[in-house]
Formats: sequence, structure tokens, C-alpha cells
Amino acid sequence: MTLVAFDFDGTLSDSEMTVLLGKQVGRADEMADITARAMNDELSYAESLRKRAALLEGLPVKKAADAFSEVTLRPGAAEILGELEVKGTHVAILTGGFEWGVQDALEREGVSVDTIVANRLLDDGTKLTGEVEGPLIEGTKDDALEALAEELGVDMVNTVAIGDGANDLPMLEVAGLAVGFEPKPAVAPACDTIVSHMNELHDVLGRKNAI
Repeated sequence: MTLVAFDFDGTLSDSEMTVLLGKQVGRADEMADITARAMNDELSYAESLRKRAALLEGLPVKKAADAFSEVTLRPGAAEILGELEVKGTHVAILTGGFEWGVQDALEREGVSVDTIVANRLLDDGTKLTGEVEGPLIEGTKDDALEALAEELGVDMVNTVAIGDGANDLPMLEVAGLAVGFEPKPAVAPACDTIVSHMNELHDVLGRKNAI
């Protein structure tokens, strides 16, 4: 069995969830700046995520739902996920973003994955509290990938990690094949191969016999 682990924002999706949420409170530019600093490894991911979540304090849950409804997969991503499922490849999404947005985007495309490891914005029932919780705040994607591989009995040489930002570096460094999807400058040196379109990724996964 092959295990393929995707990042979400910037990889499977060209949306950035926190920026979409930030638009709802008029703070999109601040969100984008914090995100860019984190993805270029200028700011720890945990610190950046907490800063971004804090900017959302008081946002009505309905407005958060509106933002998540705008999260989309890249063209061609749903087809790749579908082919991986048919092949029997175990597919994981390991994201510092939010499960709500991931699930919404997958459901709209009529596709699914085997495992989602993601974070969650907290609310009081009506509004966001400005806090965030989840396994990929302080936790890192290498630990998540290695734990999943061990659970499935998959040798790390048979794992593929696909990402673009600094918080993807840990999983890219331990995967059998590290694929950068338009990676940030700080990330590119850790990649075995770099792609910029889903058709290129399809070819890479085909050579790995994942599709």
C-alpha cells in the first residue's frame, strides 16, 4: 500500500481559509501577511495560527460558514483524489487549517479521503472565541505522517508528502517522496520534485504507482 499525504491550503486548494475568514471581519490583509510570514518560515506556525484566530474573535458562526463555503479544490484535484481511491491508495490530508473548510470543499466536489488531521476554531455557540485547538498547532506533520504510516503498516519509503509551506517541511523531510506544489523558497530545497499543476502531480503519482 502507498500512503499519500496532502497539505490543503496552497496545495489541494488555492484558497487560504484564514484569509477568507479574515474578509468577513475586514482583516484579510493582516491575515495574508501573517500567513505569508509563516509559510516562508519567518514565524512559527503555532504563533501565526493563534494570531490569525485571535483576529476572528466575535465573528458569527454563520459568517464563518459563509467563508468556508468559498473554499474550493484546485482544478484537477478532485480527479486525482478519485483515482487514488480507485487504486486503493490511502489518502490523508494533514493541514494546519480547519476541518470544517476541508470537509465542505470535498463534499462539494463529491470526493472523500481516508484521513483528515486538521485544527478547529472554537465558538461559544454563536460566535468564534478567537481560540483554536487541534493536533497541528504545536504538533508537526512528520509525527502525524509517521503515526499514520505505523498504524497502517506502511513503510515510510512508500509514503508521498505533497505541500508548499514551511509547516509542510517536517513531513516532506521524512516522506519516501517529497513533492513541492509551487513551494515557497524556504521549502523547495527539501523537495525531491516540484510541480505547479495538477496534471504534473498526476504524472508524479503515476510514476510512484499511487494512481
